[in-house]
Parts: sequence; C-alpha cells; structure tokens
Amino acid sequence: MALYDKLQETMANRDVDSYLELVHEDAVFVFHKSGNQFSKSEWAEMVRGMLANDNFVQESSRCIYENEDILVTHDFMAYPDGTREAVMGVAQLKDGKLVRLETGATLLD
Repeated sequence: MALYDKLQETMANRDVDSYLELVHEDAVFVFHKSGNQFSKSEWAEMVRGMLANDNFVQESSRCIYENEDILVTHDFMAYPDGTREAVMGVAQLKDGKLVRLETGATLLD
C-alpha cells in the first residue's frame, strides 16, 4: 500500500497513533505561510488536537505524485473556526516515512 493511502486511512479513522507511525523520528514540518517549523513531537501534539476535534475535516484529498522519495498532495480542509483552505503538501520520504513536510495553504471564501 502506498504511503498516501496509509495516511488517508489514518485520517479517515482519526487514528493518531497509526498516523505517527508513518512519520520518521527525524521529521520536520514546515508551514510555508508562517515559516514555523515543528519536530515530530511538536507535530504529534498538534495532530492529536486536530483529530480530536470533529470540526477539523479533510473535505477531499488527492495524490498528485508519489514515489519512494517524495509525496505531493492537495487537500481541501475545514477548520473549527469555520475557515477553509486549499493545502498543498510536499513531503520528502525516508525509510517509507514522512521526514520533511512543507505545506502551503490558500484561504478559501
């Protein structure tokens, strides 16, 4: 099963622990909009909060490209504050896991 499919399954099931198993220990997450960077442990805390909130919704997702080195995705996300964003994610992969993920988001209506 492709990493993208595994990630989608964890999101659909709101299974944080399984999601975090797909994240490399050396992972770095970068938000393009703010420039903020997060380690795996910092990201884990954020993901736990997001997936625990039923108003955090991945409305749709598609895999643009995936191979053993990179995963490129495009998602439409809805957030608890009522905002929605189109989110482009580009992830470098290592050992079959996310090791560096950068996101760029565009606010929708």
